[in-house]
Amino acid sequence: MQKLNVNLSIPVPSESVIISKVELEELKEQELLGVYWNMKDLEKRVNRKSEWIKDNILYPSRFRKTLDCENNGFVFYPKTKGQTWSFQASRMAKFLDENFSLIFQKAD
Repeated sequence: MQKLNVNLSIPVPSESVIISKVELEELKEQELLGVYWNMKDLEKRVNRKSEWIKDNILYPSRFRKTLDCENNGFVFYPKTKGQTWSFQASRMAKFLDENFSLIFQKAD
């Protein structure tokens, strides 16, 4: 195998930095650490209204077992009127990414 060594000088604007993909992913994960979403935040992330989110993500038993904080999940399900939903952002974001196809299989 042949190798070609080339030294290039590529200007990087002063307001930019170059980091590895691994570092970028770590920064993205840290961005959500210690952050909690309410239902409005989740609506923005999923791009759906709360009723759709409840019907297709929060209440189906296949997801609720994993999500409910009473089962060591990361979603607080309100027990009385006036209580608000609470979502651990980092874990909810990961759940949404990993379950995208399951969530939208039978949706709409």
